[in-house]
Amino acid sequence: MGSTPISTAEHRLNERLLAAAAFFSGAALRVCDSMLPQFEQQFQLDLNGSARVIVAFSIAYSLTQLFSGPLGDRFGKPAMVFAALAGSALAALASAMAPAFLALVCARAMWGIAAAGIIPLSMAWIGDCVPYDRRQRALARLLFGTLSGMMAGQLLGGCMIDTPLSWRGAFVLLAAGYLLLALQLRAELRRDAGVALHQSVRGRSGRFANHACVVLSARWARVVLLTTAFEGVFLLGPLAFIPASLHARFDMSSGLAAAYAALYAGGGLIYALCARYLIDRLGERGIVLCGGLLIAAGLASVGHLPLPAFAGSATLLVGCGSYLLHNTLQTHATQMAPSARGTAVSFFSFSLFLGQALGVAIGGYTVELLGYPRFFEICSFVMLVCAVVFALLLARRARRR
Repeated sequence: MGSTPISTAEHRLNERLLAAAAFFSGAALRVCDSMLPQFEQQFQLDLNGSARVIVAFSIAYSLTQLFSGPLGDRFGKPAMVFAALAGSALAALASAMAPAFLALVCARAMWGIAAAGIIPLSMAWIGDCVPYDRRQRALARLLFGTLSGMMAGQLLGGCMIDTPLSWRGAFVLLAAGYLLLALQLRAELRRDAGVALHQSVRGRSGRFANHACVVLSARWARVVLLTTAFEGVFLLGPLAFIPASLHARFDMSSGLAAAYAALYAGGGLIYALCARYLIDRLGERGIVLCGGLLIAAGLASVGHLPLPAFAGSATLLVGCGSYLLHNTLQTHATQMAPSARGTAVSFFSFSLFLGQALGVAIGGYTVELLGYPRFFEICSFVMLVCAVVFALLLARRARRR
């Protein structure tokens, strides 16, 4: 592995801080999903126009992955996580103060740039400190923080829309959370400079081009990155349209549509809580296949809901399935290139969120052309095929070892 684990006390401390950071990063990812109808009404936009706040964040987030990982390898992952939290606080506040929609889109793009390092560098930090045989469980705990944040962010966005503070209030609350966490992390790093130095020094050798070549020259790394890109396009992309589809089909309030959509993260939480049992019982290939089946069933159900009450169970299925698949991809991402782990995980996140940006951009046109039911059917089929192919490749890789 080439990394020296830190002490148990320091390891626990880092995991708590990273889970909290992942919480706010997850909230930023989904906070605007339930706001699209409000943006359409307030700024007189269509669905494609209002979705630009999500597309701008996702593109900026994904492109910045190419720099956040190498910077983490160069200057240290703890220091870069702190910088990401502080920058996110400023960008969230700028979003809340945006005087016009174009300014909001620009502020969200800056938010995406700032927040880009939080989750991938946290993953790489765990990869440095936790042996591979225990890493999937450690990443599941980080995932718990991310999913809790996604659920809270989606609920916050939907509920704040129905209050006098509206969407601006949601951004202010997130800015305050980022700031408090950044200050706490800074205090911990100052108090325990040895851990920060240990994390900073180990990745400073080598240049970005060398690290990128190490990652991209590995055949299995290319498989993981391509599968992750498909996940971004055909899973994360459609998730942004679930609240809008419920609002359009059943005339739901923004808060209720957000609550149903947030159960996606609830499905992921179920996985995170049961991760140890599922990993031991199903193994990697079984987890991937089960994940693909649940994703396909859930997305197809979202497109053909007979009653609004079934929306919760459909999104719960999607959530359970997606994190069965995603956590497996995430674990492999931390092991694609141990000597350049920050860069490897950055490429992983770049693939995921660039895929999401493409999925949202293409999804808006697809919905207007074919409607919500056909859109979710297409995504359901592609994700099932993607999971089956990845499981087969896992089996072939295991036989070759």
